[in-house]
Amino acid sequence: MTDLFYQAEFWQYLSIPVIAALIGWTTNWLAIKMTFYPLEFVGKRPIWGWQGIIPSKARKMAAISVDATISKIGTVQEIFEQIDPKVLAAHILTSVEPRTEEYVDELMLREYPTFWENLPSSARNMVYDRVRKSTPQLVDNLVDDLSDNIEGLLDIKSMVIDRLATDKRLLNRIFLECGEVEFRFIINSGLYFGFLFGLIQMAVWYFYQSWWVLPFFGLLVGWATNWIALNVIFRPLQPKKVGPFKIQGLFLRRQTEVAESFCHIVTHEILTVGNIINAILNGSNGDRARNMVKKHIKPLVDETAGMGKALTQMAFGPTGFATLKNQVGEKAIEISQTSFNNPVFEQDRAQAVERIMVERMVALSSEEFQDLLRPCFQEDEIKLILVGAFLGFAAGVCQFIFVFGQSLNIL
Repeated sequence: MTDLFYQAEFWQYLSIPVIAALIGWTTNWLAIKMTFYPLEFVGKRPIWGWQGIIPSKARKMAAISVDATISKIGTVQEIFEQIDPKVLAAHILTSVEPRTEEYVDELMLREYPTFWENLPSSARNMVYDRVRKSTPQLVDNLVDDLSDNIEGLLDIKSMVIDRLATDKRLLNRIFLECGEVEFRFIINSGLYFGFLFGLIQMAVWYFYQSWWVLPFFGLLVGWATNWIALNVIFRPLQPKKVGPFKIQGLFLRRQTEVAESFCHIVTHEILTVGNIINAILNGSNGDRARNMVKKHIKPLVDETAGMGKALTQMAFGPTGFATLKNQVGEKAIEISQTSFNNPVFEQDRAQAVERIMVERMVALSSEEFQDLLRPCFQEDEIKLILVGAFLGFAAGVCQFIFVFGQSLNIL
C-alpha cells in the first residue's frame, strides 16, 4: 500500500514539468494564432471577441512594414528604372501593333460609324498605316515623359499600404513566410522552456506545498516562455563570440533568406508592372498621368486627320473632332491598363526589380532589418502575455485541485 502511495506521488511530481511544458507550448501556440487570426472580428464588440492583432491594425502594420523595408531599399525612380522604360515601351508596341486595325475600327465605328463605313478601304488603310508608323515614337515619348516625372506620379508607399490594408490575408502571409522559422521556434520553445521551469517548480513544490505555488509557476511559464523566445529571436543584434560559438538572434542570422522571401512576394504580387501602371493612372495623381497620355495622343490624331483635314473637319465638325481626340486618349489609357496582363512579361520585370531589392535589403543593418518582424510582437504584446499568463495560472489551479487533490483554500 505504501509502495502504491509513493508510486502515485512519483507520477504526481513527474506531471509537474510535463504539464508546465504543455502550458508553455499551448500559450505560445495560442499567442501566434491570436497574432494573425481571425482575419475579421469574431464576437461582440467592443471587448467580447477577438480579431488577429495584425489584421485588426492592417493599415498601421502595413505602414510599419513599408517604412522598415521598401522605403529604405528602393526609391520610386530606382524601381521604375529596374522595370526599364525601354522594355516597357517595347512591350506596349508588341501588344498594340498587331491590333492597330482592330483598335482604330472599334473606336471609329463606335463614334462615327456612318463616316467610317462609307470611307473607301484605301483611305482606311492610309489611316492604319499612319497610326502604325506614328505609334513607336508616340509610345517612346510617353514612356520617357512618365519616367522623367515618375516621382510625382507614383506614390509607392500608399500603393503598397492600400493593397496590404485591403488584402489582410496577403499581409499575414508576408509576416508568416518571413518569420516561419521564428514562429515555429516560439511554439516549440514553449515546450522546452516550460519543461525546465517545471523542474524548478517541482523542486519548490517538494519543499513548499502552498496553494499558490502551482498557479504562480503556471503564470510564470505562460509569461516567461514567450518573453525568452522573443529575446532569443532578436538578441543579440550583432554576432557575438562565446567560446567557439558565434551567437546572434535567430531572425537576424537569416537576413539573406528572409530578404529573398519578402522581396519575392512584394515584387511578384504587389509591385507588378500592371499594378504600378494602374496606380499611376488611378492613384492620387491619376488625373495628371491621364492628361499626360492624352497630350501625347493628340498629335497622332492631328497628323492622321491631316491627310484629309477638310474631309474630317466637315464630317466631324470642330466639336466632334475634339471629342475624337479625347476618345482616342481614353482608348490609349484603356490599352495602357490592359497591355500588361501578360504573366511572362510581369514575371520577367518582377525578377529585375527583385534583384536590386534583395541586394539592398541584405545590406540593411541588424537594427533596421529587425523592424520587418519585430512589430508583429510589439503591437499589443502585453495582451498576448497576459492571456498566456492567465491560461498558465488557470492550468496551475487545475493541477493543484485535480492532480494533487487539494482544495483551493486561500484564507
